[in-house]
Amino acid sequence: MKMPHMQMRDLKENHVLSREPLKSSMNQKKSPKMIIKSGDRFEDGKKSLGRRNGRRRCRGHKVDRLLDGKKLEPSMGSTPCKSLMFHRRPGYGQLGTKCMVKANHFLAEIPGSDLSHYSVDINPEVASRKLNKAIMTELVKLYRNSDLGMRLPVYDGRENLYTAGLLPFTSKEFTVILVDENEGTGNARKREFKVTIKFVALASMAQLRNLLSGKQVDTPQEALNIIDTVLRELAAQRYISVGRFLYSPNIKKPQALGGGLESWRGFYQSIRPTQMGLSLNIDMSTTAFFEPLPVIDFVAQILGKDVYSRPMSDADRVKVKKALRGVKVEVTHRGNVRRKYRVSGLTNQPTRELIFPLDEHMNMKSVVEYFLEMYGYTIRYAHLPCLQVGNEKKVNYLPLEACKIVEGQRYTKGLNEKQITSLLKVSCQRPREQELDILQTVQQNGFDQDPYAREFGINIDGKLASIEARVLPAPWLKYNDNGKEIEYLPQFGQWNMMNKKVINGSTVRYWACINFSRSVQESTARGFCQELVQMCQISGMEFNRDPVIPIYSARPDQVKKALKYVYHAATNKLEGKELELLIAILPDNNGSLYGDLKRICETDLGLISQCCLTKHVFKISRHYLANLSLKINVKMGGRNTVLLDALSWRIPLVSDIPTIIFGADVTHPESGEDSSPSIAAVVASQDWPEVTKYAGLVCAQPHRQELIQDLFKTWQDPQRGTVTGGMIRELLLAFKKATGQKPLRIIFYRDGVSEGQFYQVLLYELDAIRKACASLEPTYQPPVTFIVVQKRHHTRLFASNHSDRSSTDKSGNILPGTVVDSKICHPTEFDFYLCSHAGIQGTSRPAHYHVLWDENNFTADEIQSLTNNLCYTYARCTRSVSVVPPAYYAHLAAYRARFYIDPELSENAKARCTRTSNGSSVRPLPALKERVKNVMFYC
Repeated sequence: MKMPHMQMRDLKENHVLSREPLKSSMNQKKSPKMIIKSGDRFEDGKKSLGRRNGRRRCRGHKVDRLLDGKKLEPSMGSTPCKSLMFHRRPGYGQLGTKCMVKANHFLAEIPGSDLSHYSVDINPEVASRKLNKAIMTELVKLYRNSDLGMRLPVYDGRENLYTAGLLPFTSKEFTVILVDENEGTGNARKREFKVTIKFVALASMAQLRNLLSGKQVDTPQEALNIIDTVLRELAAQRYISVGRFLYSPNIKKPQALGGGLESWRGFYQSIRPTQMGLSLNIDMSTTAFFEPLPVIDFVAQILGKDVYSRPMSDADRVKVKKALRGVKVEVTHRGNVRRKYRVSGLTNQPTRELIFPLDEHMNMKSVVEYFLEMYGYTIRYAHLPCLQVGNEKKVNYLPLEACKIVEGQRYTKGLNEKQITSLLKVSCQRPREQELDILQTVQQNGFDQDPYAREFGINIDGKLASIEARVLPAPWLKYNDNGKEIEYLPQFGQWNMMNKKVINGSTVRYWACINFSRSVQESTARGFCQELVQMCQISGMEFNRDPVIPIYSARPDQVKKALKYVYHAATNKLEGKELELLIAILPDNNGSLYGDLKRICETDLGLISQCCLTKHVFKISRHYLANLSLKINVKMGGRNTVLLDALSWRIPLVSDIPTIIFGADVTHPESGEDSSPSIAAVVASQDWPEVTKYAGLVCAQPHRQELIQDLFKTWQDPQRGTVTGGMIRELLLAFKKATGQKPLRIIFYRDGVSEGQFYQVLLYELDAIRKACASLEPTYQPPVTFIVVQKRHHTRLFASNHSDRSSTDKSGNILPGTVVDSKICHPTEFDFYLCSHAGIQGTSRPAHYHVLWDENNFTADEIQSLTNNLCYTYARCTRSVSVVPPAYYAHLAAYRARFYIDPELSENAKARCTRTSNGSSVRPLPALKERVKNVMFYC
């Protein structure tokens, strides 16, 4: 029996509200000459929309009400503009089966009285927070019982000191003498600091209490920072602090990851305002640290060869220098004297050839002789280079064998695949184990015994928060009428294609295959292609059995030549018709081949491609072929499945009027890459009412810029005046072209935004959406719902009873469709946690959805149900996915576009860069070919 469909609320006929676009956030000068190319604008909005026309009256904040006559501009700095109020929670969801879950949130009781805030000025000035904290620790030790009036302050390591009550002075200077080691020379030295502590103000807790009681006020960041600082103070003394994470080798025995690295266990800790009150969010974490090895053993590990008897090659030396630069080492050749130094480089000559001036008279001495005479130490591995430590003026040489890596240094560069696999193996935990570890961490931290928490009157509950959740029903899926199973209700978030055919099968008439793998014979490749073609036909596609030309074998380093040969050979044979699909067989380890192939096919040839690894060609599994056929179908313009409710016009606030759903994401380069651009991607549905096909656009933007620059843009053309464009405008036009209707509602899922960026992103990107709409028709302002999707958060949900098999899936995780919108969610704003996927291994991470802006007035049930149902329409597999598909597709498109940055051009590329609005220049990506951009090429 089918689940009952959600009842749609009354729909009222209403003409499009005229909303003035948000005022220009980029201070662009208005030009009276606004040119819109013919065919690039919408017709009059009064045209009949056919079925289910009209929409409900917009009850939310209107943009023109928001403006209130003032100019709104996004804050490009660190202080966000507060003139924009986020959407309030419209109520709680009721749909689904109620159940209880636990969350890794611990209730925190906060002090009733206000706290005192003091400024700290240290002379001479210190750049390191660690040293600042050491100075303050010494000061408290010396003066707590006298000048500080028995108060135990907390210090953030910069300029702020907080106390639970007033100190006996308003301003006072203290003298602190600290003994520390110079990292350059390794010499111990005494340093004197003058520390001035001055009263600033009483830090009020009233606003925080107002927020927690459900009043709509700005988040009192200072009060939260103070409580966060108090609760971290003791832990930061015991553990190694990395941002909001704390690590220690004592939580769990470190595991070797290879390449001189090991895993350390730690935890994340953060204080959050929630509906149940102030909550301490604690989550387990594992990361890579340098193994505290003798440096010579570390070098042997990273090179993977014997360095004890063989000299180092130039390439090896470059690799070692790169790995060790900036790493702290301690000497081992001086008994108990373990001086520490930071590595600045590696010598070009072996140790036996190194000489240095002993004094200002330039009396030279060899390193080997110096160590023997000075320390009685005989250097055994004189064929190896020395470490260079200290600054350039006074370079010190240290033999590799006389140094050991200092414990407790986090590794911040990229890990290789083997190390990533090892790290995942160590960190992957079943939900029950993870819950126990979290509880153990809270007990070990002993907040009830914490002198700082006691001083400030903060109490932490030792139990995980228990919350009422709901399991939303899975949606019915529609498949092709020619299959045995036409409609299907997925169970536990997964299903398969047995007895089903894709709802809209695409047609592949002209295809070819290139084999880049030396180990795959032509007969094997031919057999694989025939099996794949057969699977595509079984799944409901029309697929020509034979390729246009015989399978072509090529070397991976000849990718461009091979692609162009096959493309032109096929085109010649087809006499003007174009090749539609390329199947490419790649070696398992193919370096840049995959990226090069995708770049050439999608930006040069306009060709859809499907890559297959050699291991899958040899071991053909039907499951693998079925997944490939799903990918090929959507890349060729087909649809795999559609929500049954969509076809029967029963999705609230989607089926009533033409609705476009956007997904947007920005991916940033890996840490350590200073010059690579960030990549923004926007996808948008191109079918209505089905909402399953998404066209995608990508663009490069300045390094680490989170606001999407190309959503809407204008530029001056000498002939045409001011020309408008941008990704939103182009996708709206594509929707109109594909459906014959203009979208009258916009739902925008935005991935990858942290809470600190909510204001800027909403203000800037909502403004861009408004302008893109107005550029198509002056009065065209469809209502917008703007939802941020977050996966990088630390809330985990656990079954209330792990032994109850009916409340968990096979992996021991909570059931797919579990939604939480109370207790651990924001006190006033409209957010919810949704675990839409079935767990595979480890502990499932729910997605956190935050509805920042909603002119469509979704109820909690409507937006939660829509989001969950969309997760069943992901094209690449027969599983419900963990993030709403438009956001997922945007992520895939952005990831794909990184391959479009031509490596040869990016090395010396200053030419042909475009300047962005904030003045920085970035090289544009090569444009996607027309044939590619209208299909789901990124799948």
